[in-house]
Amino acid sequence: MKRLLTILALLCCLNALAQEYGVVNISVCNMRDTAEFEAEMVSQALLGTPVHVLEVAENAWPRIQTPDTYTGWVHYAAITRMTREEYHAWNAAPKVVVTALSGIVHAAASAQSATVSDVVAGDRLKYLGKKGCWLQVGFPDGRTGWLDSKTGMTEEKWRKGLSRDVQDILATAQSFLGFPYLWAGMSPKGVDCSGFVRAVLFMHDIIIPRDAGPQSQVGERIADPKALEPGDLVFFGKYREDGSPRVSHVGFYLGDKRFIHSQGLVRISSFDPADPYYDAQNAGRYLFGGRVLPYIDKEEGLNTTLTNPYYAE
Repeated sequence: MKRLLTILALLCCLNALAQEYGVVNISVCNMRDTAEFEAEMVSQALLGTPVHVLEVAENAWPRIQTPDTYTGWVHYAAITRMTREEYHAWNAAPKVVVTALSGIVHAAASAQSATVSDVVAGDRLKYLGKKGCWLQVGFPDGRTGWLDSKTGMTEEKWRKGLSRDVQDILATAQSFLGFPYLWAGMSPKGVDCSGFVRAVLFMHDIIIPRDAGPQSQVGERIADPKALEPGDLVFFGKYREDGSPRVSHVGFYLGDKRFIHSQGLVRISSFDPADPYYDAQNAGRYLFGGRVLPYIDKEEGLNTTLTNPYYAE
C-alpha cells in the first residue's frame, strides 16, 4: 500500500511538472504577490491569455508569468494548466475576440438562457461555430457557450478590421471615461494608470510592459513638451537626487495640451492653466513623453499576439 501511494505521489509530481503551461480561464484573473486572497494584487490577466507556470505553492496556487513577463500568484481555478502539447493546441485553435467592453457568454444561443461566464474586452475564447448572430465558444477548461456577435467576432474578422490609427486608439481610450481606478487593474472592471494604457493598447493587439516605469523605457523619449503628438504616452513623477526619473503615473496625450489617464477614475486633464480641465497636481510633476506606436515589433517589449512568443509556443 505504501509503495502504491509513493508511486501515485510520484505520478502526480510528474504530471505537475509536465503542466508547465496554462491559459487563463475566467474573464479577469487577479494576480497577487503571495499565494493567498489577502495578498496585494499586482496585476491581472484576461481570459484566454497563455501563461507559463513557474511554481506551485502548497495550497495549489500557481505562480504564473504572462506574455508581458509579469509574474504573480493566482488561484488554481483561475487558470487551466496544460501540457506543452495542449497549450500549443489552444494557441493554434481559431479564436473569438471580445470587442465590447463587457458581455455575457450564455448556455444557449439566446439572451434568455443561463449565464456561463462574463467577458470583457480583450478576452479570447476558442471558436466552435456559428448559429445566426451567435458565436459558439469554448473555454480553456472545456466549458462551452454562446456569445452574441455584437459582443465579439472571430479573430480572422477582427484582424481584417484591426486599426492602429492614433485616433482609433484614442477613441478606445475615451470609451473608458468614468471607469473606476483599481490598483493593479487592467480591464474594464477597473484600471490603474499603466493598466489603463496596457488595456487600451491590447484592444488594438499591442502588448507593452505592464508598469509605468518600464513603459517609459521603451520606444522613443520625447523631452520637449512642444514635440508631443496625439497618441504619445505622458509620464509623471519626480527626479531622484542622481537625476534619474522615478516614474509613478502615465496617460495618453490627446493633443491641445490635454491627456487622458486613470486617477480616481478615467478622466481627461490638461496642462493648460486656462483650460477648465487643468490638472495642477499632474502638470507640476510632468517628466517627459514617450512614443511607442512606431516601434511595435521593432524592439524588445513592444509586440503583438502574432509575434509574442507566449502566443506562438
